[in-house]
Amino acid sequence: MAFNFRPLALPLPNRRDLIALPLVIGMLLIIGHASRQMAVPFHLGETVALSLKPADLPEYALYTVLRMLAALAASTVFTLIYAWIAANNRYAEKIMVPLLDVLQSVPILGYLSITVTGFIALFPGSMLGLQFAVIFAVFTSQAWNMTFSLYQSLKTVPRDLTEAATLYRLGAWQRFWKLELPYAAPGLLWNAMMSMSGGWFFVVAAEALTVAGQQVSVPGIGSYIAAAIAAKNLGAIGWAILAMALVILSYDFLLFRPIVAWADKFRLDNTVSVDAPRSVVLDFLRRTRLTQRLARLPAVLWEMSVRLLPAVPLHKSPQRAPSVWGDRVFVVSMVLFTLGLIVALFLVLPRDFGWLQVGHVMLLGAFTALKVFVLVAISALIWVPVGIWVGLRPRWAAVAQPVAQFLAAFPANLLFPLVVVAIVHWHLNVNVFTAPLMILGSQWYVLFSVIGAASALPSDLREAGRNLGLRGWLLWRKLYLPAVFPGFVTGALTASGGAWNASIVAEVVSWGSHTLVATGLGAYITEATQQGQTLKVGLGVGVMALYVIAINRLVWHRLYKIAATRVRLD
Repeated sequence: MAFNFRPLALPLPNRRDLIALPLVIGMLLIIGHASRQMAVPFHLGETVALSLKPADLPEYALYTVLRMLAALAASTVFTLIYAWIAANNRYAEKIMVPLLDVLQSVPILGYLSITVTGFIALFPGSMLGLQFAVIFAVFTSQAWNMTFSLYQSLKTVPRDLTEAATLYRLGAWQRFWKLELPYAAPGLLWNAMMSMSGGWFFVVAAEALTVAGQQVSVPGIGSYIAAAIAAKNLGAIGWAILAMALVILSYDFLLFRPIVAWADKFRLDNTVSVDAPRSVVLDFLRRTRLTQRLARLPAVLWEMSVRLLPAVPLHKSPQRAPSVWGDRVFVVSMVLFTLGLIVALFLVLPRDFGWLQVGHVMLLGAFTALKVFVLVAISALIWVPVGIWVGLRPRWAAVAQPVAQFLAAFPANLLFPLVVVAIVHWHLNVNVFTAPLMILGSQWYVLFSVIGAASALPSDLREAGRNLGLRGWLLWRKLYLPAVFPGFVTGALTASGGAWNASIVAEVVSWGSHTLVATGLGAYITEATQQGQTLKVGLGVGVMALYVIAINRLVWHRLYKIAATRVRLD
């Protein structure tokens, strides 16, 4: 394929360039300075000084945001690779999707306890080891819902678009970048925003590490909040919440809102929306000369790399039917692996625990599963209508976006004291009134996913519904609910996994001398962790993974198949 190369003639900068370029250069200098500070010398056993002065919060906020952006970048790369393989290889799909359920169900503290010593060993004598451990921990709170979102989108690409890609002779790599990823961009973007907020929910645990029995705090807003809670300094907690709100509004204004406005061109729409999302920052950058030309250079190079791939020949033989023998070998391998795992469990469980304790833990898992199911159902009843209403109105979506991000990012443990005081004062039921803490952070996955699906609904379909006289409940039942159903499944599945993860901290709450323990698997794992009983922790995490896989396979993945086969915008 031939390319017409033009000489790169850089235009003279205009007034907006004189503002944009210094800001970009200054931001790069600040990031470089913060990166050097995050790599200061450190040896295990040293005490990292943390200040509760409000004047130090801007620097701590910068460190936290850099870690979260690094984790988001790693989550994006992981999502693109993992979701594409799972969606395009049916053998890999049967392994990778259940594995994703397991990864989502493992508590973030479990990842930290396994990986932190390894990261420290990779960077001896430097704070970088702890920094990468925190980034990895935040990555585990961001990656799974993004992967589920992209996987679901790849499985529901409209058939007419797929046929058009075949006629244009696009290969698998070109099809992904030209069709599948643009089609998935709106939903993936909203889930990326949710992932960023979800990272805030766990940042307190991620930045206050326990290594070899020693408490190590990495400077950041999360460790600042942990120190303020330990000191019972309500003033410092208030300053931390204010700093979080300002940071969330800042990166929403500077990063996510411009991306949302830019990604609106990927909507599956034949008409121009009069209420398209707008961004002051994006409009400003589009009116620059030099900055805009420099920003186009990476996109041009990437476009050239994609086009260099050869086109698929039109006379290519049709895709072969799945091999019967391949299916048989795969099924037999999975059956043998499962049988071997069952035999190993029957040998290990009675020896280390006894069947009575195993049955008790399974019963605790059933209690937590019931609470998770009820909480996700209540969240769906509340946030699906709200998400559809907001998603169909881009102006309201622009207002709701930062508010929802802040609510999703708000650390639930800051509300634990209020819950404990209320339960003790009014003698309330611990199991009932601590349960909402499990869904407090993850319920927003439902809202964000539904907003993303509703905002991607083509305007011509909405106009067709009006022309056909669809009104009220009929319009919702025939158009809106089917259109957002794939996004709802993604959000509900991720919210369910997040609620399981949050049960670790929500079923055991304390403030001062009062500690309340609810009945459930999360409380079992927390108490075993506090007592240092590693085998019980492993049993609890294993039972949790078993419940998550069973529920996801019986409920959510069946709904995935319905969304992929019946609910499509074809």
